Amino acid sequence: MSDGSYRYGPALRRHISGHLDGFARLSRAGQDLKRAAVAITVVDDGSGGGAFLLTRRASHLRSHAGQMALPGGRLDDGEAEVEAALRELAEEVGLIVAADDVLGLLDDYPTRSGYLITPVVVWAGTNAELKPNPDEVAELYRIPLTELDRPDSPELLEIPESDRPVIRLPFGDNKLHAPSAAVVYQFREIGLHGRATRVDHFEQPVWAWR
Repeated sequence: MSDGSYRYGPALRRHISGHLDGFARLSRAGQDLKRAAVAITVVDDGSGGGAFLLTRRASHLRSHAGQMALPGGRLDDGEAEVEAALRELAEEVGLIVAADDVLGLLDDYPTRSGYLITPVVVWAGTNAELKPNPDEVAELYRIPLTELDRPDSPELLEIPESDRPVIRLPFGDNKLHAPSAAVVYQFREIGLHGRATRVDHFEQPVWAWR
């Protein structure tokens, strides 16, 4: 949006979907990785601005407990990426949307922990009712889209274990780490600004390699 306000409504939906329609995503089907999908869900921030949903994973989960993440998970047998993202969105935060609320897909992103993630960009519609599942979600956040345009974002770090830069995104006093940070950054570049940007060269922190 020209003024950077990202007001939530039909104009923002057209803005994002138009950019995604014109983007030639990279699909990595056929790699020997477990398939997963995440939902980048655009919602009202509660004050008329656009936001996206992030969760903090419940502390008792077996993997990545307590970490900030996008709603998502592994594909069930025979399930397509969009189906999995919408199912996980309903299971984790109680938001039910239709297939025609999918605005587009971003590049498949391979993780160090053995997954191939397909990011699915979703429009939440008006009056979205969110009911986080306490078995999976400790906290649910609506992150204003304006946070993605902070002058200190993204942060790129060097680590001795890799020659690739580690990416993370600041939100208030929190940091979102890769792989979520990588796909959200690509959403910023393509969905919000129409800049064809690849992110598979971004590294993940070493603790996320397991």
